[in-house]
Amino acid sequence: MPLPHFLFLVAVIILFAGVTLWASVAAGIPLAALAVVALMGAAVLHLSMRDHEG
Repeated sequence: MPLPHFLFLVAVIILFAGVTLWASVAAGIPLAALAVVALMGAAVLHLSMRDHEG
C-alpha cells in the first residue's frame, strides 16, 4: 500500500473515531459505557480469531 493511501486511511479512521465520540457524548452516553462496549467488542473479536486446533 502506498504511503499516501496509508496516511489517508489513518486520517479517516481518526476522523470517524472523533465523530463517534462526539455523537455519543452529544446523545448523553457516558464515556465509561463506550469503554465497556469497546472492551467487550475487542474480547469477542479476540476470542473469535483464536485457533481452536490442538
